[in-house]
Amino acid sequence: MYFGKQKKPHPSGRVPPNQNVTTAFPVLHTGNVPYYEDISKWNLQIYGLVDHPKLFTLKEIKEDFPQSELINDIHCVTGWSKLDVCWQGVKTADLLEGVHVQSQAKYVIIHAEEGWTTNLSIDDFMRETTLLAHSYNHEPLTPEHGYPLRAVIPHLYFWKSAKWIRGIQFTQHNHPGFWERNGYHMEGNPWLEQRYRFD
Repeated sequence: MYFGKQKKPHPSGRVPPNQNVTTAFPVLHTGNVPYYEDISKWNLQIYGLVDHPKLFTLKEIKEDFPQSELINDIHCVTGWSKLDVCWQGVKTADLLEGVHVQSQAKYVIIHAEEGWTTNLSIDDFMRETTLLAHSYNHEPLTPEHGYPLRAVIPHLYFWKSAKWIRGIQFTQHNHPGFWERNGYHMEGNPWLEQRYRFD
């Protein structure tokens, strides 16, 4: 838990204020961890302010789109950072080719299992560093870390990188997600320490 105690900057310059570097990969979430008996029934829906809504299976995401590998640093709002994390998956720009996002779409709502959501700007979602990851260190994600697909948005606090995603909705207005409705910041920039609503 974050208590606001000041820490010295990390010598790498890669760690935001008041973060501790860990080599572990803590598991934090609310609700249940979903386990899929038949992954062929899982799908990802892309909808909202788009001309061509889509529904993708995991097989299609893995086989029909360019696969990318990104190594990045992740920063949790609770105060830990993990450096040089290796992910494999599909970049959002590649997944959205042919969907045609409408010009009035300014925000993205990521929908996950059990009705969980998080919000971010379309610019954050479309960054070159944003990935929809199905693998971590060349192994499929474990259920606890978001199998079969999670968002990885490394320039924001890690609660924005939703696990177990099922839908990507494009909207004109910014709608707070689960943690945002419960007091977390609407943007979540770790370098500005945007942890809570009034930060």
